Parts: sequence; C-alpha cells; structure tokens
Amino acid sequence: MPHDINDFGLAFPLLASVGARMPLTYRINRATQADGIVFALSGVLDAEHATRLEELLATEAAARVVLDLKDVTLVDRAAVRFLALVEGAGAEVVNCPEYVRSWIKAEQDGL
Repeated sequence: MPHDINDFGLAFPLLASVGARMPLTYRINRATQADGIVFALSGVLDAEHATRLEELLATEAAARVVLDLKDVTLVDRAAVRFLALVEGAGAEVVNCPEYVRSWIKAEQDGL
C-alpha cells in the first residue's frame, strides 16, 4: 500500500488515493461470571457489529448482562443508539469512553 511521508517523516497509509478500504476489526469475548454474563468488546463497533451483538444478547435474556467497552476503538451512530437501548433495557455498559457516554446520554434523552 502506498504511503505519504508527512513533514515529520511519519508514514501514513493513503487509503483515499488507492480507493482501498481497511477491513473493520471487531471481537466479542463472552465470559460467564457468578452474577451474569460479560461481553468484552474490542475494535470498531458499527451497525453490523451491533446487530450481531444484539443477536447474542437475545440468547442471554434471563441473565444480567455487562458490556465492557474497554478495548473499543471506534463507534458509529447506529452503535451508540444500540448501546443506549440496551442500557435502557437493563444491561450495564462499563469502561465506556466519556465521549461515547455523552452520546449515549444524548440518545437516551431523545428517546
């Protein structure tokens, strides 16, 4: 992949000029704890990944659910809406970046 060397001598991928799209990476790790189920999320949380997570959460209907966002690197608006809805339904969202927390609150205030 071609790189652009900026004034500081650092190389950055030239995605726009190549027309390539970086694959979005996302991981869901499920862990059972005495008081419920923890889903540790990492990578990019977008609409597609939120849909997949929603499917997984549907199978955990009777358990207490915790979503750990410690390793989430990026969220899109659809994911924020999803997080607002699941938190409103009783799931706990932990290790949430402050800017994402403020977006979730704005979504909840708008519901």
